Amino acid sequence: MPADPGPSRLRKELGLVDVYAISTGAMFSSGFFLLPGLAAAQTGPSVSLAYLVAAIFILPAMFAVAELATAMPRAGGAYYFLDRSMGPLVGTVGGLGTWMALVFKSAFALVGMGAYLALYVDVPIKPLAVGLTVAFAFLNVVGAKETSGLQRMLVGALLVVLAFFLAQGVSEVASMQSTGAMEGRFDDFFSFGLTGFFSTVGFVFVSYAGLTKVASVSEEIRDPDRNIPLGMILSLGTATVVYTVGVFIMVAVLPPEELRADLTPVATSAAAFFDWLPSGTGVVLIVVAAIAAFASTGNAGILSASRYPLAMARDRIVSQRFEELGRFHTPTLGIASTAVFMTAAILLLDIEGIAKLASAFQLLLFSLLSLAVVIMRESEIEGYDPGYRSPLYPFMQVFGFLAPLWLIAEMGQLAIFFTFGLVGLTIGWYFYYARSRVRRAGAILHTFARLGAQRHLGLDEELREIVKEKGLRDEDPYDALMARAPVIESFDHGDPDGLAAEVATRLSRLTSLPVDRVSAGIDRARKEGLVPMAGGVALLHWREQGLERPAAILVRFGDDPASSAFESPEDAHGIIVLVSPDDDPGLHLRLLGHLATRAGEPDFGERWQSARDNDALRATLMREERTLRLRVGSDDEAVPWAGRAVRELDFPPDTLVALVQRPEGPIVPNGETVLANGDRLTMIGTAEGIEAMVARLS
Repeated sequence: MPADPGPSRLRKELGLVDVYAISTGAMFSSGFFLLPGLAAAQTGPSVSLAYLVAAIFILPAMFAVAELATAMPRAGGAYYFLDRSMGPLVGTVGGLGTWMALVFKSAFALVGMGAYLALYVDVPIKPLAVGLTVAFAFLNVVGAKETSGLQRMLVGALLVVLAFFLAQGVSEVASMQSTGAMEGRFDDFFSFGLTGFFSTVGFVFVSYAGLTKVASVSEEIRDPDRNIPLGMILSLGTATVVYTVGVFIMVAVLPPEELRADLTPVATSAAAFFDWLPSGTGVVLIVVAAIAAFASTGNAGILSASRYPLAMARDRIVSQRFEELGRFHTPTLGIASTAVFMTAAILLLDIEGIAKLASAFQLLLFSLLSLAVVIMRESEIEGYDPGYRSPLYPFMQVFGFLAPLWLIAEMGQLAIFFTFGLVGLTIGWYFYYARSRVRRAGAILHTFARLGAQRHLGLDEELREIVKEKGLRDEDPYDALMARAPVIESFDHGDPDGLAAEVATRLSRLTSLPVDRVSAGIDRARKEGLVPMAGGVALLHWREQGLERPAAILVRFGDDPASSAFESPEDAHGIIVLVSPDDDPGLHLRLLGHLATRAGEPDFGERWQSARDNDALRATLMREERTLRLRVGSDDEAVPWAGRAVRELDFPPDTLVALVQRPEGPIVPNGETVLANGDRLTMIGTAEGIEAMVARLS
């Protein structure tokens, strides 16, 4: 049986700006304000290059997460992807491990605020960090939209100050170059050789780890197919420029010995070239930016980390109490648990060295995510329908799988011990608690099935439901399909074979497929049975090889329910027949999902039965905001287009005339079709295009 995801669903409130803010906010903190000095001590002046190479190494993981998140937009991010691809054991490793690593990273970000605050006031670092943890936890309980609103403000303030820092810093470096003041700054570029350099690449990798954390809130993102990959790409581009150029400025401005011992290198650099501002204003700006960065990371960390227990509770890997949503439709217990673990980390641990440990486990997770993409694609599960596909498959994924493992090895024994120690703890939890409660396998079984092993059908069903839930894509031809669908009215209920023959004949004309092939497809679909939907309508569907585009036929039985036609459910007043290309199962599932959504509307059955003609019947299934019906004529309520060819008419972009209804029957027009008085036109297009057309006509 498929895993029961539970009835709780998070609200889709987050847009592109929120995705960008969450990803960017999760990156800028210790990676820029604390780590450059520590990293320079390990590789020398090549530290800025190490940040750039780390950004290249994270590209496969970013593309993998974009693909997986658009295919499976569910709370839990890496946990959910690993669980559904490689099974609950690996999912437990990914979920609990990522949760713990993110908790530690967020906690240390809040502790790091103290280093910059200490430049001006004697503030107790740890009590302040605990107080901030409680405050951000409260904001997350109120709701993701409120949290993301704060996130946008924090990231906006941070980027303004960092842009000022980079602009002034580049100017200072150019001035130093002209005067020779930079002499010796970049000598001994790889101070500890390539081994030290690549160890540093792994060390600073944690700086980019927040990039993919937005996947854990993918269930709350509007239009995830667009906003997730675009938001992450914009975020990584921003971070790469800031890290590479900013660290280069620090290396150029500060003497090597001073940089390697400095825990506030950005403030120290600012003091060197912001001296033209009165009363240390430049350093104050940097401290404010650092506080915004640390606060942003802590806030984004709680937002993302708290969704991991929610996702694992849905799959019975942790207690089902974590699945409950509170008054504000947020995972209250997950937020509270995250805050408790962050508080413990703040009080019990120090900050130095955590970057290497957190980076090591993130590298392992990113390696597994690249492998997950390979498994999901090779499984050939029909419900796997990502809106964004990672490029350069499979070479990108092979590199993404092997390169992080190599970096972990370069980072030394401590990183290796920590990574696999944490893996051991999570595996122990799985066998102690989750194994007896989980009845689910991953997509890897579908890959094995191609070699003769077993499948896990529950995963296929779950992914199909996700595809239907996501809805139609902009390029899906749903409205054109419905606008041009032939209608069969009041057929003899007692003659199902006659109805099947009539449908086959109509579909053969629509699709140019031989009648016998269409009849064979109908017979296969009838053996599977009709799918009853709300509103007294049933669905007959299948996929056909060699078909170029979907086709549909609407059958209405009139006032009396059908008792035998197509072996229909007794209360069915109509049948929707849908056939789609065999090579695009995702499109077929999306069309089915939207048909079910339309049929589930409260008044659908009444509108279906009371539709006065074929156009009105088609209208019951079409999206009102993307459809416009017009009549050609000379009166005030008609459009005066008689005698004009369709190509001569000036339509807004992304709109077209899909159907012309005439007394002798409907026609699908082309540019040369000449309109006549009495023609009834069905126009389709984007919501914006139809709105523009209405405005022109009025």
